[in-house]
Amino acid sequence: MKHLKRPLRRALLVIHVATSVGWLGLTLGLLTLGVTAFITNDPATTRTAYQAMKILVDWPVIPVALLALISGLVLSLGTPWGLVRYWWVWIKFWLTLITFGATVFALRPVIHEAAATGIPDSSLVAAPSVATSAYLLMTAISVLKPWGLTRHGRRLRALPTSRKPVDERSSAPTA
Repeated sequence: MKHLKRPLRRALLVIHVATSVGWLGLTLGLLTLGVTAFITNDPATTRTAYQAMKILVDWPVIPVALLALISGLVLSLGTPWGLVRYWWVWIKFWLTLITFGATVFALRPVIHEAAATGIPDSSLVAAPSVATSAYLLMTAISVLKPWGLTRHGRRLRALPTSRKPVDERSSAPTA
């Protein structure tokens, strides 16, 4: 894929960071509601918390998570970081894909069942806890960029190139 021009790359980066932070916040909301539903002694509060979780997982969690996944994929493919050049990008991609799939195909049906029955379920505390941990790990990976190049990335680096690094600015004077 051709590298993205700087304004588009920056816009996509803002979208990616905003949706990723939104996904983390929504998951913290799910965790808060799951804990509330599980520890309360009031069946009405349990049912209401699970119904609120159902609203969050149906809308807006899925679109926000999907946008975070897509924007991250486009950024990786449209910048020198690449999808498989650096371990941190590759691992982030798979963690995002796994957590998105788990949310849609595993967590969502359990939330729907809990909203219908109102029976306390410890898995609705555990799943958002694991998801929150995964998103915090992905955030740390994005900031720290550990582990260096993959084998593919080392091969590409050995090839001659005339491209500028990701953040190198033009030496032309600005107005």
